[in-house]
Amino acid sequence: MDRERVATRWRGLAVTVRDLPLAALVAVAPLVPSLQNQGTQLGDVPHRPVDALAVAAVALQSAPLGVRRRLPAVCLALVSLGFAVDQVRGYHSVASIALPIALVSTAAHLDRFRRTTALLASAAYVPLAVALDRSGAREQVSGYLTFYLVLAAAWCVGVWVRQSRTAEAEHRAHAAESARAAERTRIAHELHDVVTHHVTAMVVQAEAARYRTADPAALDETLTAVTDTGRRAITDLRHLLDVLDPGHDAVRDADSRAPAVGDIAGLVEQTRRAGQPVELAEEGDPPASAGSAEATAYRVVQEALTNALKHAHGRPTTVHVQHSDEAITVEVRTDGAGDRSPAAPGGGRGLAGLRRRVDVLGGELSAGGQPGGAFVVRARIPAGTPS
Repeated sequence: MDRERVATRWRGLAVTVRDLPLAALVAVAPLVPSLQNQGTQLGDVPHRPVDALAVAAVALQSAPLGVRRRLPAVCLALVSLGFAVDQVRGYHSVASIALPIALVSTAAHLDRFRRTTALLASAAYVPLAVALDRSGAREQVSGYLTFYLVLAAAWCVGVWVRQSRTAEAEHRAHAAESARAAERTRIAHELHDVVTHHVTAMVVQAEAARYRTADPAALDETLTAVTDTGRRAITDLRHLLDVLDPGHDAVRDADSRAPAVGDIAGLVEQTRRAGQPVELAEEGDPPASAGSAEATAYRVVQEALTNALKHAHGRPTTVHVQHSDEAITVEVRTDGAGDRSPAAPGGGRGLAGLRRRVDVLGGELSAGGQPGGAFVVRARIPAGTPS
């Protein structure tokens, strides 16, 4: 059994069970010959031999450590009582180490009334000092003050532990929220890409169908293209919904169905069926498996072709994809873009979202008009980015 598995099982136990070994260790420590009479001695009360009350004092100091995280205030109260008995009676047991442990645990794990508990513990120290003085202890005020400062330091250690744990929990919560926000943004971009492209293609195809009513064969072809586009949209939307379903293996499913550069040919063919003359040119060999770079390149082409359908339907469009060991370069050029009103309204979110996705991978994306009226979308995406 490896250490990690043992540690996982240990963390899975109840907190009281995990605290019991420390309580047992403190309880048996006074039985070790070399540790006898080696405990804290506040004042010079003469040593007393071990008796039944000494055993009770050890038990009061050690047993409560088993609930030091579950019931920290109770633990501190009982340990303090045992410590007082130990000091006033002069047993000076090594079990007195339980007091600073209880102080650290209370400061670290007490959820409510921490200041009140600290004040009460400080106030309880006064009658202990008085009782020791009446028992014949000849301790100077400076000695009592020094010991109090040691106990206060133990409390401060517990406060630091609590603050560190709180800061770590807040950091984890912030990281989780950031991850959720990033995932929501990614899914929003995916939805935009899928819905916008397919719906735009369907709108353009439906518009074209109006002018083909006199040709039944052409009309049937156009309506078939609309149907096929709708089916693709439904398939892609189901995939995105599956990713959102907690019951699905989202990582495996997303990796297995993520678009890759190899799908661009099918994307171009779909756009042609929507009535857009598109030419595809590819250089180099695409990778065997899809990664984030390949998926982003696919989305760049998809968004560029969607904009071509919207703003320059029927105008010649060329898609050029170049593969290399360093990067994937994509260029989509549409002649005469912007000369016509768009076939479908757009919100301008597509290219902005693509820029963010390309930037995350360390790439570059530009989009704009060129002399002669052409509109060009260019992207350079570092290759080899894992999905």
